[in-house]
Amino acid sequence: MAEATANSAGKTGPPASQAAEGSGPLLTILLLGVFMAILDVAIVNVAVPKIGTDLGASGAEQQLVIDGYIISYAVLLITGARLGALWGRRAMFLTGVVLFTLASLACGLAWTALALIVFRFVQGIGAALMVPQVISMIQLNFSGDARARALGRYGATISGGAIVGQVLGGVLVAANLFGTEWRLCFLVNVPIGIGLLLAGRRAIPRDTGTPGLGLDLAGLVTLMIAVFALVLPLVLGHQLDWPAWTWVSLALFVLIIPVFALFERRAERTGGSPLIHGRLLRAPGMVVSSLAILVSLGGYGGILFLLTVYVQSGMGHNALVAGLVFLPSAVMFAVSSLNWRRLPAHWHRRVIPAGLALAAVAFAGLALSARSGDINVGMEVSIGLFGTGMGLAFSTLFAFAVAHVPAANAADASGVLTTVNQLGQVIGVAAYGSVYLALASGTGGPSHAAFTTSLAMAAGAAVAALVALRLPADRPA
Repeated sequence: MAEATANSAGKTGPPASQAAEGSGPLLTILLLGVFMAILDVAIVNVAVPKIGTDLGASGAEQQLVIDGYIISYAVLLITGARLGALWGRRAMFLTGVVLFTLASLACGLAWTALALIVFRFVQGIGAALMVPQVISMIQLNFSGDARARALGRYGATISGGAIVGQVLGGVLVAANLFGTEWRLCFLVNVPIGIGLLLAGRRAIPRDTGTPGLGLDLAGLVTLMIAVFALVLPLVLGHQLDWPAWTWVSLALFVLIIPVFALFERRAERTGGSPLIHGRLLRAPGMVVSSLAILVSLGGYGGILFLLTVYVQSGMGHNALVAGLVFLPSAVMFAVSSLNWRRLPAHWHRRVIPAGLALAAVAFAGLALSARSGDINVGMEVSIGLFGTGMGLAFSTLFAFAVAHVPAANAADASGVLTTVNQLGQVIGVAAYGSVYLALASGTGGPSHAAFTTSLAMAAGAAVAALVALRLPADRPA
């Protein structure tokens, strides 16, 4: 049914025959760019202990190696989407690829922890220019069933990239090719980025941006401050034991959001170019899908953090084992995300809450198996079920989110969804990570902490499933 909903938005897109022409190479390039950006969040999680040893990085510096990328990426996503709409999505995507690739090379050659942190911030800026253009270009270059398939694969890439990153990070660090250890986790992006740039210059259609669109500088600055005020304490709070400034920053976020809303309403009334137009939020399914993405990705970020820390620090295994523990999830994610369309069409809308409910069951199973204190069959089965559920849910959620969004608002939708995606993971790591770290040092130890945290994630996934039940019924084209 995602195919049917996509058709309604397709009225403003190209004809199906035109969209199909050359669409294979275009979609491959776009999704590979997304995959590279998402992969880079997860792949470093596994490598960070080696980075700390090699560069003599403190705990806070190791945290910033991970979080520097996340902070700049999350804060600038909506900005990147608007710049693409203003100056051309092709130009912004390729600019992001160049910046990301150069920063990856610099990260791989970093000589101190401080240098690596700075280059990670630059990497995040490159990703923020690159990733938001993808949904926009899918909306504008695909229509009908082709658009539904493309958006489904986009959702699968977003979720699958982090899982593959965990596995690949462990493999690369353990392989230690040419004595590179952790450096290969960054250097692997360089040939991929060069290939993307060369192929993208040929396959991505030229565009000149949206005529008459303004920058909405007041909204842009206000939103950047708000997102920064939210993301910074969330990514650093649990590492620093939640000092007073983190709570002040979160309070500032709460205060700034109404100011941003006022700026947007004023821009809309006066004929300006608000970052988030009211008609975008009124599009059927947009708000519900965004909430489902936010809540479910909290659990997604939570399980990546939980298992990475628990397997290495709580169980005493190395980075390779910490990466390979996610393998059942990666395999089952691929199987479910590539085959859910074989189900009868009238089931497709219900695949989303069903997948999220399955993820809740998987978290509950993980809670029970984690009490043993070591990797076991029950744990791996639960991790596989989690991948199955997420593959079912996320391969179609993004299609429903933008099914009724006008093409004129494609860039805004892309910025909102990618930001919600990233914030969900950041909030999940902060919330569930804080629960685990607080309990792991207590009398119950890491196994009790993993049990409790997994139950909390099960509750979150159940809430996401209930939210997804509110998705609107499909409309005919």
